Amino acid sequence: MLIRQVLRGKGDDVVTICPDSSVRDLIELLAEHNIGAVVVSEDSRAVMGIVSERDVVRRLVTTTDVLDEPVSSIMTKKVHTCSTDDDVNSLQQLMTEHRVRHVPVVVDGVLRGIVSIGDIVKSRLGELQFERDQLESYVAGTQ
Repeated sequence: MLIRQVLRGKGDDVVTICPDSSVRDLIELLAEHNIGAVVVSEDSRAVMGIVSERDVVRRLVTTTDVLDEPVSSIMTKKVHTCSTDDDVNSLQQLMTEHRVRHVPVVVDGVLRGIVSIGDIVKSRLGELQFERDQLESYVAGTQ
């Protein structure tokens, strides 16, 4: 299955935040949309970074002043991305190897979506259910 198919099922909406927004604003955005990560972008097209709940928690351990700092101070700048033509299995491997849970989908330098580990699991479960149904149908038809 391709990432394009995952996006077709879940949609291509991406929540973004400007790098100079406060971490407090980030937390509100995460809660409002019930999501775990936000792409950092000034124009909602170019990916400057990504920031997750995990990034916030790691900084809160040292200081609560982080809430008033800009998102750019805690964001991950080296972002792993994928394209719509990438295979779900290769993205699953990338997520596992690099221990990331959210990967922006970028096509020709433009943000087109985001895929989470939950989206990958859901798509894999759908594939497995389809295969199971096909096998049951085959076995039932041969008896």
